[in-house]
Amino acid sequence: MAPPRSFALFATALGTCAIAWNEIGLTGVWLPEANEESLRRKVARRCAGAREGAPSGPVATTVDAITRLLAGERIDLGDVVVDHAGIDDFDRRVYAVTRAIGPGRVLTYGEVAARVGVDASARAVGQALGRNAMPIVVPCHRVVATGGGLGGFSAPGGTQTKRRMLAIEDAHPSGPPGLFDVDACELGDDGAATSDREARSGP
Repeated sequence: MAPPRSFALFATALGTCAIAWNEIGLTGVWLPEANEESLRRKVARRCAGAREGAPSGPVATTVDAITRLLAGERIDLGDVVVDHAGIDDFDRRVYAVTRAIGPGRVLTYGEVAARVGVDASARAVGQALGRNAMPIVVPCHRVVATGGGLGGFSAPGGTQTKRRMLAIEDAHPSGPPGLFDVDACELGDDGAATSDREARSGP
């Protein structure tokens, strides 16, 4: 039997986010929806039977860290414990590389693939990130297209949310087109820029 899950909504500079957890670790993180009820419904669809409650202990510490990160502090979430149940081996490897990208830093889909291993491609990395159930903790917004484009983002708000999160972290990869240019190309030559949007609906 799967461990019972709990969830909580919490305010951030980006809007109201949500977090779910069990006795093992985090099981989900959600970026803001149109309103809190819409966010609760999204959590309920993924976490059937989860109860809403105030986080405590390590989860409360994680909520505080996420809140501070989204307020502009350079916070490292690498020590946050997650429950990997149901995540396949390839995705775990992609997420491990992605979690090693610090605030204010980015890697391209191709660079992540090179670090994952010989069986990885930029497109496969994009698809794995599209399945990421824990944005921010697994910071898929820090993976961008070759040439400075944003790439895709399957969370609410799409690339506008991704751009805003990177701006909060003051992330500035080098090379034109600029990361925050409105007309920046959003498909790098690695062919993976829209991969995470083409994958299943994100968190």
